[in-house]
Amino acid sequence: MTTPLAVITTYFDALEAGDFATVSATFADDIVWHQPGANRFSGIHHGSAAVGEMIGGMMTVSEGTFTLKRNAPLMVNGSIVAAPVHWTAKRSGAEMDGVGVDLMRVENGKVAEVWLFTADPAEEDAFWGVG
Repeated sequence: MTTPLAVITTYFDALEAGDFATVSATFADDIVWHQPGANRFSGIHHGSAAVGEMIGGMMTVSEGTFTLKRNAPLMVNGSIVAAPVHWTAKRSGAEMDGVGVDLMRVENGKVAEVWLFTADPAEEDAFWGVG
């Protein structure tokens, strides 16, 4: 049986390596993703295709520079994994450097639901802009 820690470790290893096919493979088909803020990517995204589209959009807006990495050990409570994270991105005329926490629920060996928290929502909103 695959543990929640193993699933989320695989997710972050792939994300940090830029292996988006493996990232996508960790998602349940009916994943629910809660993206904070008041920008073009904010809101609740339903389904792996919608989440993939959002991540692809972030890569487009950031001109391929968006990176997100763990900045402390993953923490597990049953099926929930908390991941302290650090991200950066640059695009013409703007930069973003932020920290937050990703909270991920694993069900049946897949990421079923994700809640993201950011220390500076105004910075993210300014960088991503409105859609």
